[in-house]
Amino acid sequence: MSTRARAKARPRRRSRWPIVAGIAVLIGLIVGALVAGGTFDKAIKSLTLPLEHEDIIRQQADEKGVDAALIAAVIDTESKFSDAESSAGARGLMQITPEAAQFIEKQSGGTSFHTSDLSNPEINIKYGTYLLAERIEFYEGDVVAALASYNAGPGPVERWGGSAMSIDDITYPETRAYVELVLERQKEYREKYASELGYGGG
Repeated sequence: MSTRARAKARPRRRSRWPIVAGIAVLIGLIVGALVAGGTFDKAIKSLTLPLEHEDIIRQQADEKGVDAALIAAVIDTESKFSDAESSAGARGLMQITPEAAQFIEKQSGGTSFHTSDLSNPEINIKYGTYLLAERIEFYEGDVVAALASYNAGPGPVERWGGSAMSIDDITYPETRAYVELVLERQKEYREKYASELGYGGG
């Protein structure tokens, strides 16, 4: 048999395009169903702007008079809603130091605080919101000063002008970025999680 004859006898390969196209259509149908049901949007939102323990956040917001979206924004910026521990020893969702927690425990009349308690979401959010409320009150309602103090401590904030300061007065790049991010996240949480955080929207 000649080479030409063998070439004619060789079976043709089947094109894989129909299979690939079928898979693409199937994926499209699945994604379409997820989008239509809102599952896809929820999944993206939970990755880019997570929210957990909203019942505790709402309760502490009501109890201490702090905006629920601000509490969520601080948690997101501090820990991304994880039980993290910093190199300075701050722990939990709102990154509370054991020293600060012990002070809050005494102020509230408690005597049984343990460092491991900071891994408890309810306790951590309670203490973190206490600190936020205290600093907002101390700085006469100035959230920028309160957040700067939460991040850098009261000393630098006094040098930056205290309750009269603005973001532009912050000379620590890390603290300025922190305050800007929390305020940005606060707006996003208020818009995207209105019903979950008790604003009555959707």
